[in-house]
Amino acid sequence: MKKSIAIAGILAVALAAQSAGAKTLEEVLKEKGVITEADYNEIIKSAPKSTPVAYKPGSGFSFTSPDEKFQLTVGGQLQARYTYTDKGGDNQTNGNEWRLQRAKTLFSGYFLTKDLTFKFNQNWAQLGTFNSNTTNSNSSQVLEETYLNYKIIDEAQVRVGQDKIQYARQWITSSTQDQFVDNSFVTNAFRPSYDTGLGVNGSIAKGLATYSAQLLGGKGQNVPQGTNNNSYNIRLAINPLGDVKYSEGDLDGSAKPLFSIGGAYFHDTIRRNTDATKAIANTFDNNNLNFTGTSGWLGLKNNNGLFSTTENVNINTFETDLAFKWRGLSLQSEYFWAEGVGQGTNATVLSRGFYTQAGYMVIPKTVELAVRYAWMDYNQDARDSLKSEVQWAASWYINGHNLKVQTDVTKSYLQSYVDTRAKAGSGVSDTILRAQAQLLF
Repeated sequence: MKKSIAIAGILAVALAAQSAGAKTLEEVLKEKGVITEADYNEIIKSAPKSTPVAYKPGSGFSFTSPDEKFQLTVGGQLQARYTYTDKGGDNQTNGNEWRLQRAKTLFSGYFLTKDLTFKFNQNWAQLGTFNSNTTNSNSSQVLEETYLNYKIIDEAQVRVGQDKIQYARQWITSSTQDQFVDNSFVTNAFRPSYDTGLGVNGSIAKGLATYSAQLLGGKGQNVPQGTNNNSYNIRLAINPLGDVKYSEGDLDGSAKPLFSIGGAYFHDTIRRNTDATKAIANTFDNNNLNFTGTSGWLGLKNNNGLFSTTENVNINTFETDLAFKWRGLSLQSEYFWAEGVGQGTNATVLSRGFYTQAGYMVIPKTVELAVRYAWMDYNQDARDSLKSEVQWAASWYINGHNLKVQTDVTKSYLQSYVDTRAKAGSGVSDTILRAQAQLLF
């Protein structure tokens, strides 16, 4: 009998990496009467505590040590995109682009204890790509979330390293979970991006409330801060009907209504650029902050030109958001407000914007239709400073977010302060078609 137990135990260990949904060998042997209930319990007791190698679609391969003190999960994300742009205005050439939007390797796990977790993500589609605001060789945008997180309790966790600045719901949500091909242009115009620093975060009452607070370098993704102009950010979200995950749409068809309302505040101080040899002269120097780029609320050419060279600019931005999900129906909206004030000239830029989107799973877990409206005023003290978009989207979830095909059509309207193709007192319209395939493994 001991011999049969030993053989069964060896075979059980050999097949330990099999699918969690399948019956184990020892279960089959017990059902067929080859081993007794006592034999089965002895095998289970002596078997490894965890599966040494496992795979979960969308999460990747997990390697766990026998003592469960170390785990490494390796996955990847691929997004291939086609974009066609029918440009408005006189003498314009239409755009036709194929792009590898994201090609990521995703590493995560824990070390010594399951409370000490880590994340290490790289987007190889950004290899050799640098923010146009800087010529620093260390400002590549390949390295994304790279941090250690220690959970004291669910309500109190400490994080150090580079992370997404926890500012807007749509930005915090992973790009793998988007309802459209990409974020709203308003979100992209206001979001700070990634930055390195120290943060605390937590989940209260099993997700009824979540919070985060961050002290950051202030220059964004992979750019160290060389002055005292650090930034900070705080965010709070309330989920009165239960935890609402950061995922757009209602792919799972929530059996009960879910509702979330949140808000965030971000502060920074940055200096106007003095180096005319850079790709965009007269912008803000040496940073990878998204809102200082050419499409950002502050980096827009006519806005950054209001400040003098070498002038420090104080940044204060607020955001509020809400999300609702129930039985395949989803609603999401965010409002943004931002102010930039020059410390020398007292020049001021006030920007605001919002988006609202809704979607419905017309075929549960398979096909979703969605619509989004977005509006922004880049400078409320200037004339002709508006941009708006209407978007229609369709998504085919072949295997959830792990394998999906998405397409959207955008009608965009821009005024002359935002785009030089438009004439004063009027606007110009673009029509944009995008299609994207995603693989998450």
